[in-house]
Amino acid sequence: MVRSGLPGSLLFACTHNSIRSPMAEALARRLYGNAAYIDSVGVHATELDSFAAAVLDEVGIDYRHHHAKTFDDVEPSSFEVIVSLSPEAHHSALEFTRSSATDVEYWPVPDPSAVEGSRETRLDAYRRVRDVLLDHLKTRFGTPRGPSL
Repeated sequence: MVRSGLPGSLLFACTHNSIRSPMAEALARRLYGNAAYIDSVGVHATELDSFAAAVLDEVGIDYRHHHAKTFDDVEPSSFEVIVSLSPEAHHSALEFTRSSATDVEYWPVPDPSAVEGSRETRLDAYRRVRDVLLDHLKTRFGTPRGPSL
């Protein structure tokens, strides 16, 4: 069941917790502040991708302090909603929440690290992912009052 509005706790998940899920976490924190507990994990944990950090910087978010986590680092019952952003993360989220009342949503978002080319071409791929995530957040959880992205 998909509930409308911002849940009290929200977890974003992707494959490595280095691009998509930390970007979603950072954007959601910027949009919704302390209105919800927001975190992110990966099936695996890898340090924040430098292109992800660069495109977050472009919108005034410094997220270089992000520390990658896996599903093993969080408790499923701590979250009302888990948003998975990759097929592997979606499978893990469904397994992870098998015995909890947590809702799992799947937002398929392409991995921008698969794009090859110049630095600008690669940054454009990351910008597209950032903007897709921002659109998903506002559509699903509403546009926040006050300053926004």
